[in-house]
Order: sequence, then structure tokens, then C-alpha cells
Amino acid sequence: MTGRPARSALVRSVHLGGARTRAELAEDLSLNRSTVKTLVDDLVADGLVSEHPSSGGGAGRPSLVVDPIPSAAWVLAVDAAVDWLSVSAIGWGAAVLADLDYEAGAGPDPADLVRRIADAATELTHRVGSAPHAVCVAVPGLVRSADGLVRVAPNLGWTDVPLGRLIGEAVGVRCIVANESDLGVVAEHTRGCARGVDDVVYLFAEFGVGAGILSAGSLLGGSGGYAGEVGHMRTAAGGGLCSCGSNGCWELSVGQDALRRALAMPEPATPSAIGRALADVAAAGGALPESYIEALETGVCTIVTMVDPRVVVFGGLFADVLRVPSAMARITEGVGECLVGRQHGVELHVSGLGRRISVIGAAELAFAEVLQRL
Repeated sequence: MTGRPARSALVRSVHLGGARTRAELAEDLSLNRSTVKTLVDDLVADGLVSEHPSSGGGAGRPSLVVDPIPSAAWVLAVDAAVDWLSVSAIGWGAAVLADLDYEAGAGPDPADLVRRIADAATELTHRVGSAPHAVCVAVPGLVRSADGLVRVAPNLGWTDVPLGRLIGEAVGVRCIVANESDLGVVAEHTRGCARGVDDVVYLFAEFGVGAGILSAGSLLGGSGGYAGEVGHMRTAAGGGLCSCGSNGCWELSVGQDALRRALAMPEPATPSAIGRALADVAAAGGALPESYIEALETGVCTIVTMVDPRVVVFGGLFADVLRVPSAMARITEGVGECLVGRQHGVELHVSGLGRRISVIGAAELAFAEVLQRL
């Protein structure tokens, strides 16, 4: 491997693996040391990396450590959630250069969101001292991946919003728009508990329920980019009316409002309040109602049987649910008994990336394109 492919491989290795010596990079990439030296020298000349002697105390001349310069290439990562807006400047190597967090979420007016993101981009560009290479925005809705058209976002009241084009024009760089659950699985695959695993399902619940699915190392998008809307699987024929317009969706049985009812909490109950209530249940060694756990188990086992993942990661309110030991035990048992679970072990994990998971995933999806150009 030489030339542009070798450079791209080295850049990605530094981005994902952080600072390493030339010798370590040569071993990781199966390249000879002279090739790595040439590639690194070029990156130094381009202002993308720096080198410094390693701190190891071995005899002889110390090895040179290759370090990414985060501000040399950065992206704007945005989480446009229902009840908050986070905009971050993320440098290559995953360094957080600056953050802006707002209590007001995306809201029903897309034009207002575009203006707020453009203002944030201006502020962060001033702080970093250079312009972003790309923007990626996480939204809670159906997104046409080809052009960033948000076909429908029920919890925002959006229909057919060309968000990718609008933000791209406002900020002046390419804008990628993606579903929040898709970005969740990207984050877990690159920076989380499923790092390096090529078959992963990320299940997420807050105002809605969704899944991000990685199959054979590629994000499963479907013909229109809408794959993973597992909250709208019909699991209860003749069930209640969902915000999507269908009846009996899984989201009605396991989503935020179902959890509120299971915990006997009054309306309204925010995700954070429900999360605290679930933590209390876990601390007390309690359990959730059988009807809720049965609905959750049914959906998870259905998804595992359909997708055949190696790892399932639970995020958002599902993470809080699975921190209840009795719930984790029940779902683990159910997955182990389903057809796929009997063929090979399926690991179940609670996400450790917290509220920033969509920002992390947005940055990584943007860098998947940007790194090819460095």
C-alpha cells in the first residue's frame, strides 16, 4: 500500500488511535518504516501533525511520537434534540475544541434552528481560528441520507425539511444530516463499547424509539436511508394510535410515555426525571412491571433475530432501564434463548457515552468523509 491509500489509512489510524510512534504506526498498518516516515513527513509539512520524542526511558535515540493537530482539521457536530441543542467543534483525533450548549431544543421552526446553528458556527469559527471542514447534524426523524432531507420528524412537527441544503448554505460547507440513532451506533463503533465490532445494534429511547444498525462494518440505511425505525414496528395489533399515524407501534409500549406509566409518574415527566426514577428502582433492587419488560424483551429479541448482531448497546432511557439488574437479567435471558442467541453469544451493553453520543457520532460521520481529503 502506497500513495493516497497509504496516506488515508495512516490519517485514519492516527484519528482513531491517537498519538503513536512511527514504529507503532508501521506495525498497525503493515507498512515499512520508510513509507511511514515519508507519509508522516508530508503530514508535518501540511501542518496536520506534530512530532516529539517519546518519553520512554529506553537506550538509544527516543522514538518520535506522531500527534494530530486538532485545529488543523475540525468539524461542526450538532445534536438537534427535542429539548436541547448542542454544537461542538471537534478536531481530528476527536479533540473537543469548543462547545456551545443550549437549553432550548430544535423546536417546530426549521428556519430558527438553521439560524441558531449558523450563529454557533460563526462563534466556534472565531474561537478555533479557522473554518470547519464539514457539518453533521443529528435529528430525531426520518432522514434521506442522499441529501439530508428530513422527511418527517414527528416530535418536532417537521415534514420534508431540506435541512442539509439549508444548513450547508448558511454555514458555507457541506452538511450531512443523520438520524440520532444511526449516529449512536457510529459513536459506539468508533469511540464506545462496540469499538472495532462490525455487527452492532444501538437501541435508543427518549421522546421516540429508534435503532442504529451496523452490518458487516457498514451503516444499514435501506433503500431510502430510513432503516432502523424500530419504534414503529407493529408489535400490538389494534394498539393505540402512534404519533407516526400507525397503530400498535413498539414505541407505545416501551418508549418514554410507557416508562412514565410503568413508574406511576404524573404527566409531564422529562427524560431526566424518568432516568432518576429508574436509578431509584435500581438502587432499591426493584423491578419494572411485567407488561413493560415483556414488551421490551419481545422487541429486542425480534431485532436480534432479524439483524444477527454481535453486540447490542442500549442508550438513552433504555440505558437507564438496563441498569436495573432485574431488567438486564430478563433481557439477557430472552436474547440467549432466541434463535440467533442460541447460535452465538450476543453481548448486551449499556452505553457509557451519555448525552454526548449524538455529537460524537456526528463528528465521526463527518470525519469519515473529511479524512479522505487530508
